Amino acid sequence: MENNVKLTPMIDHTLLKAVATKEQIVKLCEEARQYHFASVCVNPANVSLAAEQLKGSGVKVCTVIGFPLGANTSVVKAFEATDAIANGADEVDMVINVGAMKAGDTELVYNDIKAVRDASAGKLLKVIIETCYLTDEEKVKACELSKKAGADFVKTSTGFGTGGATAEDVALMRKTVGPDMGVKASGGIRDAAAAAAMVKAGANRLGCSAGVAIAQSEK
Repeated sequence: MENNVKLTPMIDHTLLKAVATKEQIVKLCEEARQYHFASVCVNPANVSLAAEQLKGSGVKVCTVIGFPLGANTSVVKAFEATDAIANGADEVDMVINVGAMKAGDTELVYNDIKAVRDASAGKLLKVIIETCYLTDEEKVKACELSKKAGADFVKTSTGFGTGGATAEDVALMRKTVGPDMGVKASGGIRDAAAAAAMVKAGANRLGCSAGVAIAQSEK
């Protein structure tokens, strides 16, 4: 690996499919323990199960808010974050109001992020800007609004849009937020080479459903 950067501790081991079963979530958590991933990323309904499975492991529980469309109201997103944290979530990845971003309603986008930031105080907040739908100018603005609202990370994608992470988008996001904020690349990262390209571009967290394959190739 270039510069001996270890990918495994940056991975959010992800299972967000609608059909994910209890057994699959348990397996996800077992794999996360085995490979010492940063977190597991699961839907809110699976947070309490994941928290129970990962107790004392050092692996965080991450969940998604307003997922995958970002089109819930701010009140709903804030409550969803509060509920997820009560159930054991350590990190929340929220989707911005993409339609408002496209319409140039930056006040709504900011207030939406801020509502979730306030609800998740003390926990890690990552803001999914869904790059596949945004122009470069909109990507920059979404990152600036996320930073202003006090988010800890900006994140490329849900994995449910028309495209996932690209090294170009990661580099743009890193340039916009500077060195002190996190950038999470997510969506379509299927092997170690793709993961390494994202890290080289400036990502310091990776959302992957192929975490095990990446971890095994690192060994």
